[in-house]
Formats: sequence, C-alpha cells, structure tokens
Amino acid sequence: MLLSFVVVGLFACGSTASEPDNYTEVPWVSISDVESKINKKSKKVIVDVYTEWCGPCKMMDRNTFTDPAVIDVLGKKFYPVKFNAEGPEAVKFKGQDYTNANFNPNTPSNRRNSPHDLARFFAVRGYPSLVIMDENLNIIDKIVGYKTPAQLLPLLEKY
Repeated sequence: MLLSFVVVGLFACGSTASEPDNYTEVPWVSISDVESKINKKSKKVIVDVYTEWCGPCKMMDRNTFTDPAVIDVLGKKFYPVKFNAEGPEAVKFKGQDYTNANFNPNTPSNRRNSPHDLARFFAVRGYPSLVIMDENLNIIDKIVGYKTPAQLLPLLEKY
C-alpha cells in the first residue's frame, strides 16, 4: 500500500500539467474549493478579503496582484482566494455554512452592505485584508491594508 502511494505521488509531482514553472496571473480559487485543493496538494492559503466599494482593494488588484513576482509567490506557495466580505453567496468552509443573511441586493456596489458571516469569522478589521492560513486552514497571520509589491513580497516570503 505504501509503495503505491509513493508511485502515485511521484507521477503527480512529475506532471507538468499540475503546476507551471512561472505563473502569468494569480491562480485564484474559490473559498468553497480550497479544501479539496489542499487535500490534493498541501499548501498554505491566502484569502484576499475585499469589498466592491474599497478603493485600496481595487489598487491591490491593479498594482499588486498584477506584479510578476507577487503572482509567482502566490501561485507557488499558496492557494490564493478572493472573498467579497459583503457578498451574498453562501459558502461552506471547514464544515460550516456561512451566509450573509442581511445582504441587501438594492444597495449600490459603491456603498457598504452587510458583512458576510465568513468575514466575521476571519475577524477582519479593515479592507483589504489578507488572511493567511496553514495547510489545516488555521489562521496564522493577517495583513491589513493596501500593500505595494515591494511591501507585500517580504511579508509573504516568510511562509
């Protein structure tokens, strides 16, 4: 049994389709899919917790998450997840269901809406926030506020 596991692992690691040498864009995954990804290949998780109305969140998307070095670190070391902290979708995370029961669909996207229960679970205090989790989805760090590539890279390298 152990031999078959090792052989399967060798083929999976040797496959060029599993992970590119260099990423050209951040390989975002959904919060609902991250657990199955970890079960296939263990990596840390980084969740970009943002809102639609947040200017610094949009700057992170435009300036930081387009930087080749940031893209490469996020792709190789993490499963990166984007999560709208005021979105309407129900998600399952670590066996729990999280919703935004007070979401108001009539609120304009440039205005605050109700916080999602998962954002409360992450104990987010400001936007953008990057929630870093270990391979067991335990929160190990949070990075709050806009970060340039030069500011973010040293913070990510320690993982």
